[in-house]
Amino acid sequence: MKPLSTLSPAMPVQTDRYAGLLMSHLALLTCSSIYANDYIVYSPIVVAGQNEIESRAASNQGGSAIAQGAWEEDLSIAHGMNSWWKSEIYFLKDAGAAHTPPQQLGYEFENTFQWAETGRYAITPGFLLSYGKSRQAGVPDALEMGPLFERQDGALKQKLNLIWEADLHHDLLGRPGWRAAYAASYRYRDAWQPGLEAYLRPSDHSNQIGPIFSGEWPHHHGDELEYSMGAVFGCNRSAPQVTWILRLEEEFN
Repeated sequence: MKPLSTLSPAMPVQTDRYAGLLMSHLALLTCSSIYANDYIVYSPIVVAGQNEIESRAASNQGGSAIAQGAWEEDLSIAHGMNSWWKSEIYFLKDAGAAHTPPQQLGYEFENTFQWAETGRYAITPGFLLSYGKSRQAGVPDALEMGPLFERQDGALKQKLNLIWEADLHHDLLGRPGWRAAYAASYRYRDAWQPGLEAYLRPSDHSNQIGPIFSGEWPHHHGDELEYSMGAVFGCNRSAPQVTWILRLEEEFN
């Protein structure tokens, strides 16, 4: 993650005002009304040459019969190919439900493209393109793509993802769906950044929002350990009552 000092001066007031309103209004959409496991809000920022090892876990309590007791663990490695392209491979994607053994879902090849230099515009745009290879019999591979946005206002950071997703069959795409994810965090200190995350999943009729606490600890010649943890709560009956989230990421050159 680039420090705040690398960001360019603020854009004109009128541009900032509209950009801030856009992010806030789109954030409200993420809590308007089957269970999906992508509890992450992606950043469009790419750092050339940076390596990442990331571990994510999410566990549900309450909600529908499908969501109750469901959990997932992901492990991935990523590399910043250049200043605008980051490639990431998820080589461990385990999931399970209450009273059932865990299942190895498959693998995922994910790419993040940064479309403009950080700080050039009031909102930094990017794009996510991902291909998931299933290891389960009868389960098709999957394609995900969509725009990513990030805005920095001093210590306040906002991120928004709008992701289109579809199953891949031999001769055609399955019925597409989409999801939105929003995150806001305040850098009180490097190691303590309170915030919130919200998830809208129309395909599953599942929407959640809740507090997330994150931080980062620099160590060993510029390497950095980042964490985020918290819980998101269901906004409607189809959503899990609560989902506990834990993420750890080591960044190094």
